[in-house]
Amino acid sequence: MILARVKGQAVASAKVDNLQGHKLLLVELLSLDSDGIIFTRKHMVVLDPVGAGEGELVLVVQGSSARQAADMRHVPVDALIVGLVDSVTALGQHVTAEALAA
Repeated sequence: MILARVKGQAVASAKVDNLQGHKLLLVELLSLDSDGIIFTRKHMVVLDPVGAGEGELVLVVQGSSARQAADMRHVPVDALIVGLVDSVTALGQHVTAEALAA
């Protein structure tokens, strides 16, 4: 799983039928070290079935894991948000989603 932060939306006016009705979001991949969360400046577009909003911390899965999520079996998806993250505790740091939004 990948920890990421929602940066915005991606809009595709033309897409395959199986993607119709699915929201696309732009997320920034995050990393952790002893100082806390690092913003990597690496981005990707993901499918959002959970209703994430801009600035939220999310869990992203890729590959076959993305297609195993409910109702995704026939959707051509390689990256999918599977959860909204409230907080992360690692390497002696505790970071909340609210603290990152500030």
